[in-house]
Amino acid sequence: MRRLEDPPLLRGESRFVADLNAPGQVEAVVVRSVHAHARLQKIETAEAEKVPGVIGVWTSADLPKDLGPVPVRLSPAPTLLAALQYPLARQVVRYVGEPVAVVVAENRYRAEDAAAKVMVSYEPLRPLMSVGESLDAGPLFSALSSNVVYHRQQRKGGPLPDAATSRRRLSLTFRVQRHTAVPLETRGLLAVPEGERLTVYGATKVVHFNHRVLAEMLHMDPAHLRLVEVAVGGGFGVRGEFYPEDYLIPYLARLLGRPVRWVEDRLEHFHATNHSREQQHEVTVTYDDEGRLWSLEDDIWVDNGAYVRTHGVTVPELTQAMLPGPYAWPALDTRLHVVLTNKTPIGTYRGPGRFEGTFVRERLIDAVAASLHLDPLVVRQRNLIPPHAFPYSHGTSALGEEVVFDSGRYEAALTRIAQLMQQDTIDERKRVARARGRLRGLGFAFFVEKSGLGPFEEVRLVLDEEGMLTVYSGLAALGQGTVTTLVTLVQQQVPLPAERIRVIYGDTDLVPIGYGSFASRGTVMGGNAAYVAARVLRQRILDEAAAFLEASADDVVLDAGGAHVAGATHSLVNYQVLARYARANGRPLETREQFRSHAMTYPYGVHGVELDVDPETGAWEWVRYGLVYDVGRAVNRELVCDQLIGGVAQGIGGAAFEELAYDADGQLVTASLVDYALPGAPDVPDVEVILTEEAPSSRNPLGIKGAGEGGVVGAAPAIANALADAVGAPPEAFTHLPLTAAEVRRWIRPLPQDGVQDLSTADEK
Repeated sequence: MRRLEDPPLLRGESRFVADLNAPGQVEAVVVRSVHAHARLQKIETAEAEKVPGVIGVWTSADLPKDLGPVPVRLSPAPTLLAALQYPLARQVVRYVGEPVAVVVAENRYRAEDAAAKVMVSYEPLRPLMSVGESLDAGPLFSALSSNVVYHRQQRKGGPLPDAATSRRRLSLTFRVQRHTAVPLETRGLLAVPEGERLTVYGATKVVHFNHRVLAEMLHMDPAHLRLVEVAVGGGFGVRGEFYPEDYLIPYLARLLGRPVRWVEDRLEHFHATNHSREQQHEVTVTYDDEGRLWSLEDDIWVDNGAYVRTHGVTVPELTQAMLPGPYAWPALDTRLHVVLTNKTPIGTYRGPGRFEGTFVRERLIDAVAASLHLDPLVVRQRNLIPPHAFPYSHGTSALGEEVVFDSGRYEAALTRIAQLMQQDTIDERKRVARARGRLRGLGFAFFVEKSGLGPFEEVRLVLDEEGMLTVYSGLAALGQGTVTTLVTLVQQQVPLPAERIRVIYGDTDLVPIGYGSFASRGTVMGGNAAYVAARVLRQRILDEAAAFLEASADDVVLDAGGAHVAGATHSLVNYQVLARYARANGRPLETREQFRSHAMTYPYGVHGVELDVDPETGAWEWVRYGLVYDVGRAVNRELVCDQLIGGVAQGIGGAAFEELAYDADGQLVTASLVDYALPGAPDVPDVEVILTEEAPSSRNPLGIKGAGEGGVVGAAPAIANALADAVGAPPEAFTHLPLTAAEVRRWIRPLPQDGVQDLSTADEK
């Protein structure tokens, strides 16, 4: 099935928050801190309030006295509570961009003029701009004894080998830079009061969680609050979480009795929307001369930024839990340290935690191979978890759940990527490239993903008397094809034409329960709920048709037009008639079903990258990009491939382009699309995808696994490994992201004048 979501987008009929207007609407602008760390001494609003068209200016002193901070949604821990963020700063600001006041005016222009006249007096304090500085300084919050807001150790196996007992030992430091999602549409809200009721447009991703939190913070009856998702211009983890503005705009709308709209500009996005990724890993691996891995030890240092937001410590927990990947490590010891600094708080970004951990592990595997002069694929193959070992646990946990891989045929995926990338002839291609003055490299990265976070998702199906089937789902639609997927699964049981099936989502009045779309859970949880509900509805339709046709339900056939007895198409009764007949007899054709699961599914795959390096500049260009991915079972293969290819583009951005850089004073120096480098069309190669279904999950009726993040997580290590292969780099090379041309030049050895020196270190295979 082609994507059902696209026609209104292509025709310009979809409505985003910035397209919405309500009678009497006013607009808000947030005044943000210009200091990374300072005491708030005084906020003067008188001059701002004189600007024509200004309705008011509010600071934390004007908000309700009993207002609490924004709570944690995932991965809570007691120590995190002291570092939660209030909607407006109280006494101290802790990052550039923190909200300190909000201005409302008749239009955005007046509001911005007034915001510029809000005079804030600060007493600057020393900003802590790195984990090292933060560890050496006093705590940013008086309720904490240090800036390490969270610590966790996870171990497997006996004592780790020491230097005396290990034949081979390699220690490396890896760094992943801070970057973030850059959706085409920034955040925005329109809050419309209607008597006792309040409708908020612009929620997405976790609509029902935000509904509950907002009702609690506003002290509202949840029945009087409605959240509605409209068109979304990209989510990627950063959109849809509960931010300070998600309270401020609805609060002001209720206070003023007028609709209030706020739309974030790009500068605000870089300063205020969740950052992600920034981690340092101090890794030691032990192994034997054959490349068999003995142990993995890692100290993981996470720069959390100034506050703990709704994700809690989800990102670092997932790094720690998923770090072992597809390999059967006899022993593990990982120590996680989450540290507060004076930067924008971090949260999830597509592939959270796994982008970081996969880079560390897969670059480490190639470093081990390089130290032994072995083929990196051979080292991988010798350490993969074998098919008979599933379900398999590393003894780690995250999101309140032990990580137990459900199924896998890892060696088959490795074989497929080697064939796709023609690994057996790479030496000849290297020689040809060197004759042209280029250094050719081939790199791989194996990953295991998680998907399908529970505990449940619900779907309600209603076949009405007009023959329309309505699907009510608690999922959100962020561009991943939610509508197409749900319609496809319902059609497998009730074969109505797609135009006779509509999907309702993201509206808390119409769908009162749901968990949302995140953690690659949409198809696994919501899709299985739709499948289960459609199967129940199908049987009810068959029963009603049997009664109407005076036949056995076993003899009734459903098709696009309705129901008929097998072999007697002249007896066809359409869905409209069946729905009326069923309702007249007190048996309306509708059902409400849930799919519940407390165990995630674990898709997996391998990235392969072939590239050429210019030995003079360090610049590199694509030769080929391949990706093998096992999704268990694919509902719509085209949607899965599109998700993977889009993910690769974002993975390339994180691997080689994007970085949120701060100066020593805490100012973000890459706060615009001029300074923050995103990959453009020439920077993203054609991606060849092989989609396999060799390891279906046993944890849901459809056997499916998620597909939203596998394209992101393996890009950086595959590129790094290809670069290392191209220049013949030592194990310690390419351990820091982003992989710039300057970094490549560090490891290039001069070519002789004939340009044919063989730099390969993979002679012993």
